[in-house]
Amino acid sequence: MDVQRTDLPGIGTSHVVTTARGRRIGIVSHRSGRRDLVIYDKEDPDTSVVSVALAADEANALAEYLGTARIVEQLAEMQRQVAGLVTEQLVITPGSPYAGRALGDTRARTRTGASIVAVVRGSEVIASPRPDFGLHAGDLVVVVGTAAGTEGVATLLTDG
Repeated sequence: MDVQRTDLPGIGTSHVVTTARGRRIGIVSHRSGRRDLVIYDKEDPDTSVVSVALAADEANALAEYLGTARIVEQLAEMQRQVAGLVTEQLVITPGSPYAGRALGDTRARTRTGASIVAVVRGSEVIASPRPDFGLHAGDLVVVVGTAAGTEGVATLLTDG
């Protein structure tokens, strides 16, 4: 199946799938975190006939029903295909010097070369968190980089 990804300047990103029956269905991920489910016209594939704004919990529930496990499998496969790329999940401990501070304060990418690409807080996933995003004890931080870089982030989050 082909997923067409399009950057929407000033808005976010669009991911569109064409079904086996020729219908186009898409998700517009706004920079604000809002998600829109879009169904396109059969006759004019660039025109939407229905657009449904989804709250974060609605988008998460829909993703679960549609198979987030498959997305995780695809990410794992990508990791195997990209030599040297490592994904780590690190917990912000209560004693972390960054618990209660902004993500940008870590300067993780500058200091280690690895990137914090998501934060999982409870059942909520915050993809591409902004530098002003506040880290809390118990957050699960998803880090991508080299083995040395992700290890550096682990040390940074524990020791400062």
